[in-house]
Amino acid sequence: MTDDAQVLDYLKRVTADLRRTRAELDRRRERDSEPIAVVGMGCRLPGGVDGPEGLWDLLDREADAIGDLPEDRGWDIEDLRGRPGMSSGGGFIRDVAGFDAAFFGVSPREAEAMDPQQRLMLEVTWESLERAGIDPHSLAESSTGVFTGISTTDYARVTTSGRVPTPEGAEGYLMTGTAASVASGRIAYTLGLRGPALTVDTACSSSLASVLLAVRSLRQGECTLALAGGATVMSGPSLFLESAKQGVLSRDGRCRAFGDGADGTGFAEGAASLVLERLSDAERHGHPVLAVIRGGAVNQDGASSGLTAPSGPAQSRVIRAALSDAGVGPDDIDAVEAHGTGTELGDPIESDALLEVFGARTGGEPLWLGSVKSNVGHTQGAAGAVGVVKMVLALNRERLPRTLHADQPTSLVDWASGGVRPLAEARDWPRGIACAARGCRPSVSVGPTSTSSWRRPRPPSPGPTRPSP
Repeated sequence: MTDDAQVLDYLKRVTADLRRTRAELDRRRERDSEPIAVVGMGCRLPGGVDGPEGLWDLLDREADAIGDLPEDRGWDIEDLRGRPGMSSGGGFIRDVAGFDAAFFGVSPREAEAMDPQQRLMLEVTWESLERAGIDPHSLAESSTGVFTGISTTDYARVTTSGRVPTPEGAEGYLMTGTAASVASGRIAYTLGLRGPALTVDTACSSSLASVLLAVRSLRQGECTLALAGGATVMSGPSLFLESAKQGVLSRDGRCRAFGDGADGTGFAEGAASLVLERLSDAERHGHPVLAVIRGGAVNQDGASSGLTAPSGPAQSRVIRAALSDAGVGPDDIDAVEAHGTGTELGDPIESDALLEVFGARTGGEPLWLGSVKSNVGHTQGAAGAVGVVKMVLALNRERLPRTLHADQPTSLVDWASGGVRPLAEARDWPRGIACAARGCRPSVSVGPTSTSSWRRPRPPSPGPTRPSP
């Protein structure tokens, strides 16, 4: 072989290698940015909400789910009501002690020692799989991952304080029953799952951080299906007592998000679960695609004006990072489901961050700003996932629900400086002409973590089948 022929042969081999490398890089880039489908949802919330359909009914009726303090938990209600700065109510789940232990293979004594948050996550996770048309038993030995946000662990304090008697024979179950780490591990154990099982505590962004971790785990191939969400149950009144001392509670337990009458946050309970899958897998398996998550981001405030005070610049940065990760710009976003806790400190900071990012929009419509907390209260560790459930419902119903108590937007925000407006009334949200061409319509759910989501057009899917125990 001549020298020229050898050189030519070498160049051909190098070119082929480069093509293979480029193709592999393209496949990895596509995998790392593949949309993640929401194929199932479950939730339990104040107001008797026992699923997504119930939540939409509550939102569509513009109902307020805030009620009196619970009288079935051993709390000294009269003492609490007499405390300075105390809320007169909050959002509480009905029959939070109700649990079909036998259905999940749990003994009655172990069930009594279990944190109600663990019980709720078992229930809503099971229901979210049913709504996705997936038999939970079929996931045994699969690489399904579990990502659970838990930020409250007061059940352990309640059971060890003596205020609530420890059930006879349940002492040996208290360690696992009250450990936050077991909230995700118990789901994996009950269903026989082999993927990652993580319990996340980032305070009020816990469940939204869990969703982001699930998205990244799916894209990296650590799991083939992900169960992400979070739960909060206030077994004791300690959160109210401490918050009352700090003066951050709403007088009647309601979150007046972005309203001029905002006077503090209103705490609530809740649980939500999302079944997530790579879009290509969901379409191949014939699972219902309710929405897709394109991207997300997470950061920390750093040194702000106080340990618990939010940072406007940090919120602007994380929103921009989420938009960049999703491959969209401010003009592509129609609506934001905000943190919106109804405090005079947090809401203006969050609003100003949104105005900084979205204020220079060139479209005719403003960016619509909502908060499900105005209906059900601040569900804390579950709040982010509850917000995602709300936006998925809004996408599929093509309607943005009203944010209660925001008829008169807060005067602490210069709304005239940009195109951001609170949802003082419900609005139709039909598919726009620009987005129809690409089969999507964007929204963003914002907290310390931000996620962007779209609905893709699909034929209607049948409702979930609910096998009897």
